[in-house]
Amino acid sequence: MKKANKTLQKECIQPLLEWYRADARDLPWRRISDPYAIWVSEIMLQQTQVATVIPYWERWMKELPTISALASAPVDHILKLWEGLGYYRRVRLMQKAAIFIQKENGGTFPDQDEAILALPGIGPYTAGAITSIAFDRPNPILDGN
Repeated sequence: MKKANKTLQKECIQPLLEWYRADARDLPWRRISDPYAIWVSEIMLQQTQVATVIPYWERWMKELPTISALASAPVDHILKLWEGLGYYRRVRLMQKAAIFIQKENGGTFPDQDEAILALPGIGPYTAGAITSIAFDRPNPILDGN
């Protein structure tokens, strides 16, 4: 098994990591490890092109930089910030999750897979992305696009 792992590392994983280091897009949410900011980006990126998301994400993070800010924001305000992204259920579930996190976890984004998956609107892909990026834990994700 060790030989198979070394082969996989050499022939697949290393070239993929080298490609990423050389060719990865410079995206604002890749420069930070804040799970809230990464969560916001992942939800915005669902059914929405990256180029469209960037200005929305930047505006969102200026207006609602924390879970607490999202949890306490008037619904009209978050809907206005979301306007143009569509699929408004996403943002409503985000606020519901933020309220839950604020109430149950003191505004700290959970770092355990089970707790993240229990949040409204978060499935395996989003949970995997958050734990991989924000908490630097290997967590396989598969995108169907």
